[in-house]
Amino acid sequence: MTSLRIDITHQTMEVLAPIQKVSRRYLISSSRNGAGELNGSFCTPRGRHIIRAKIGASAAVNTIFVKRRPTGEIYSQELASRFPGRDWILTRILWLSGCEVGFNRLREVDTMRRYIYIHGSPAETEMGKPGSIGCIRMRNQDIMELFEIVEAGTEVEIAV
Repeated sequence: MTSLRIDITHQTMEVLAPIQKVSRRYLISSSRNGAGELNGSFCTPRGRHIIRAKIGASAAVNTIFVKRRPTGEIYSQELASRFPGRDWILTRILWLSGCEVGFNRLREVDTMRRYIYIHGSPAETEMGKPGSIGCIRMRNQDIMELFEIVEAGTEVEIAV
């Protein structure tokens, strides 16, 4: 089965084939607050995770999601101007769930309850540099490609 390895230090994600060989590498953007698991920290959680849910399979590029639901809007510069500073969740969502009880699962460190995703972003969002409020941001074309490669249950390792 395919797995993902996210390197917060280098702001990259690697797709690993079943024999742990890198088949794809993407630039990402993790949290501007760094790594951390605590609820309310707005940090990117570390450790072993799985993709709990895949959301937005048939959504158009730049579909805006709020609370994992498409709003019916398509991201544009006009919307960006009306809502400056908004953390846009676009195109596809891979919802992560921690696997390590007490570290990134349950109580005040639960990745899934923190709503940590791998998701698409506006084209002008800089990749290769921290900038999110906890999630893993990707270019829309990259998240669409990744969405087709992975399944719910895919293992995701997030490391510093």
